[in-house]
Amino acid sequence: MANALDKVAVVTGAARGIGRALAVGFAEAGYDVAITDLPSQAQGLAETRATIEARGRKAWVEQMDISRKAEVDAAFGHILDQAGKIDVLVNNAGILKPSLLQDLSEKDWDAHMDVNTKGVLLACQAALPSMRKRKSGRIVNIASIAGRQGVATQGHYAATKAAVITLTRVFAQEVGADGITVNAICPGIILTEMGKNNLGSEEAIRHWEQVTALKRLGQPEDIIGPALFFASDQSAFVTGQALNVCGGIYFH
Repeated sequence: MANALDKVAVVTGAARGIGRALAVGFAEAGYDVAITDLPSQAQGLAETRATIEARGRKAWVEQMDISRKAEVDAAFGHILDQAGKIDVLVNNAGILKPSLLQDLSEKDWDAHMDVNTKGVLLACQAALPSMRKRKSGRIVNIASIAGRQGVATQGHYAATKAAVITLTRVFAQEVGADGITVNAICPGIILTEMGKNNLGSEEAIRHWEQVTALKRLGQPEDIIGPALFFASDQSAFVTGQALNVCGGIYFH
């Protein structure tokens, strides 16, 4: 099947959860998709790739640690060699290991900053030269409503996501003249494996469902539409923004 869009999207952290949903969602919308994740997630990457190809789209797989510049640069170089260009970068890779701030280890602080914040920086640095050369590009950063207000036991995670929102705003100012937009999505509680683990119980899930205006929590697929909007020409005059996609659990 021909790709009507003739566009290439890159999705990091695409072996499962929101990343897999976004990769498949972009494929269903007509994009060819390059997907990345850690070598330990090879099986999940293979499953995501198979699902993309089942939609009639091309898929490229790169195993890399998003927190290591040499690996990121090499992976993006391979993607550009194979796909020829990057139209859309979706920075989705992230980790969350809950801890009270008082008990947080230096190792866990550094790991969250390296993956969630530095990873966004490194991926943008790797993708932007080719986008600037073509005077076109869309970057979509997956932040979190935790980055808006902070969440108990997730202070370190919230700090990384607040930084992602700020990086989004500054990158938008720095690359706008090159025809590139940079926006962020702030998901609420999404029922991925990570999300369910952090909630901890069915009772907690029921509680947060009642707190949310739509009386339900999110599914990974709920992030697809907003990401496609930021990737499309319909958002050509939107940049540096952070959109809450939370079902009405946070209103600022």
